[in-house]
Formats: sequence, structure tokens, C-alpha cells
Amino acid sequence: MPLTIKEVEHIASLARLQLSDAQKERYRAQLSSILDHIAKLKELDTRDVPPTTGGSLTEMPLRADEVRAGLTLEQVLANAPEKHGDQFKVPPVFE
Repeated sequence: MPLTIKEVEHIASLARLQLSDAQKERYRAQLSSILDHIAKLKELDTRDVPPTTGGSLTEMPLRADEVRAGLTLEQVLANAPEKHGDQFKVPPVFE
């Protein structure tokens, strides 16, 4: 499914990208190739293929939800680049 340059420009504008003419042509070819692969996948008959992920919770048992001890304050702060008392010290966002 070949895309037009206009469609690539529209996609680029949605992504807020400014592309050169060479980039537009390269992405047009790449995106067209991806859409061709997707079209081929749509042709496959998957009616007899069982689902491999998802499913219901009754089909996929989950591990028991057990209460476990968390990290101590010393463990949490052990790798902090900077700390102030018992808190992380981070650089200011606004000046």
C-alpha cells in the first residue's frame, strides 16, 4: 500500500516532525513497506490458532498475592546520588 508524500507530511505534522524532502521520501518507502507487511498478515487464516496471550484469569492462574516485607529506608536511599535526612534530594526544576 504505497503512501503519498502528502500522507507522510500529514503523519509528520501529527508527530510534530519537520522532515527534509529526502527524509519524506525515505519514510514514505519505509512506511509503505510496513503497511504491505500488515496487509499480508491480514490475509492469514487464524481461526484455528489458539490465543497465546491474554485469555481469562481462570485460564491463566496467577501467583498468590502474599504480603512481603518492603525495603528499609537505608536500602531505599543506598544508591541515591544525593539525600537530605531521610529524603531524596533532587535538583530544582524551576529556577
